[in-house]
Amino acid sequence: MGETGAPMQLNGHHSEHGIEGRQAGDFLHKVAAVLCSYVTSQSNPNEPVVRLASPDMLKQHFEKAGIPLELPDGQAATPTDSLLAGVSTALQYSVRTGHPGFFNQLYARADAVSIAADWLAVAANTNVHTYEVAPVFTAVEVEVLSKLARCVGGQYATCHDGLFAPGGSISNIYGMHLARNHADPDFRTRGAFGGPHMVAFTSEHAHYSYLKAAFLTGLGTDNLIKVECNDVGQMLPEALDQALATAREQGKVPFFVGTTAGTTVLGAFDPFEQIAAICKKHGVWMHVDGCWGAAALLSPEHRHLMKGCELSDSLAWNPHKLMGLPLQCSAFLTTHRGLLQQSNASNATYLFQPDKLNREYDLGDKTIQCGRRADAFKLWLAWKAYGDEGYGARVTHSASLAIHFEQRIKASDGAYVLSHPRSFVNVCFWWVPPALRPFQAATASQQDAATLDKVAPKIKDAMQQAGDAMIGFQRLQGLPNFFRIVFPSAWTVSSADLDALLTRIEGVGNKLFPALQV
Repeated sequence: MGETGAPMQLNGHHSEHGIEGRQAGDFLHKVAAVLCSYVTSQSNPNEPVVRLASPDMLKQHFEKAGIPLELPDGQAATPTDSLLAGVSTALQYSVRTGHPGFFNQLYARADAVSIAADWLAVAANTNVHTYEVAPVFTAVEVEVLSKLARCVGGQYATCHDGLFAPGGSISNIYGMHLARNHADPDFRTRGAFGGPHMVAFTSEHAHYSYLKAAFLTGLGTDNLIKVECNDVGQMLPEALDQALATAREQGKVPFFVGTTAGTTVLGAFDPFEQIAAICKKHGVWMHVDGCWGAAALLSPEHRHLMKGCELSDSLAWNPHKLMGLPLQCSAFLTTHRGLLQQSNASNATYLFQPDKLNREYDLGDKTIQCGRRADAFKLWLAWKAYGDEGYGARVTHSASLAIHFEQRIKASDGAYVLSHPRSFVNVCFWWVPPALRPFQAATASQQDAATLDKVAPKIKDAMQQAGDAMIGFQRLQGLPNFFRIVFPSAWTVSSADLDALLTRIEGVGNKLFPALQV
């Protein structure tokens, strides 16, 4: 309020119901201090990885902080002190994904430079669909896509197109969408009715986003054929070849093969060179879901895992996973320049005028969106900060941690057993109670397997409630529940951290299963 008691005016606008001017600056400085403290303490092992709370408990915590979770009818303006309490409470009860005990998902800590870049993009608050409203961010997106394409190499380095997408699932959907329009250009206007009976193929270990792509593109899940894999989760080229031939014999039109670089659970990389040759033979589009594993391209020691990916027609890559960019940061690349525009353009005359300045940088009409975040800027600034060598070293370190963890399991005298061979940065394993040792899945009794099936979930539950560590688990291929530990953006994690983790897992297991001691 002004001195007369009237609402203060800033540039002709009342601030009675908002935070403006100097008050906004003070508020932002205070929030920035809280956020900076949180970011710089992410790797503190003395903090819990999570303060686990039920939804009802969360409501109580926010109520106690003076900022209830509910947004009632007639919600009044909240004082800034309460807003700041809400910021602190939100961070206090969020999972600390930068914690050295967080191994639950295919993402983890984000680095300070890219966090700052994300803050900048939010402050700029513009839409990356035209050059006129986002000149820096559209130009940066073009440059970052070019860099990623050169990392892939081959035909991508000389002729590519692409976009940053809101997540890897959307990138995989783009792959199927473009492939379908490439094989059946009339679909855009005709729709599915009256067209060829099209079928797509992916492995039985592929990400569920391929299934969603079948929903959304109109393909239908009956026309998404799952191809057999070997025991370590790689698509079998001979099975794919046979499946494609069978589909043609049945009068169907194969148009898309979705491969994977780093499956979600086992971390398997499909044999891209062999699959590319089969796709070429059958005239089918090859897509690589490299959301998890494409960052292997940055590590000289592990680049071989991606051999042949450059022969594909399109590729998805999520830098917010192994590279440690803040969620979300997901790129889609294709070697078919112009096909994104051809497949998605609506030519909205109020936005994408052909006679305005710098229209070649108008990215929006290539997408299925209108609103777009400046996600590429995070990667651009971080890449400038760490360089090719820095990112290569980070990816190599993640793989080195996985190798160390695997070696410790093999040297544990049966206390730990691999359920599958390590693949890149994925390690799948059991902790085996003493009474079940030695455990071999192939020869274990049904009763022993059923008993072991309960171990990983109970250990996970106990460690999560204690705020100790978070590691995923699941069943697969008829095996009992096993742990899956992954090492995304793990540059602050050491081999000593992993040794201590294994010790704690065994301690928790021994407490939870006293009847299985010997």
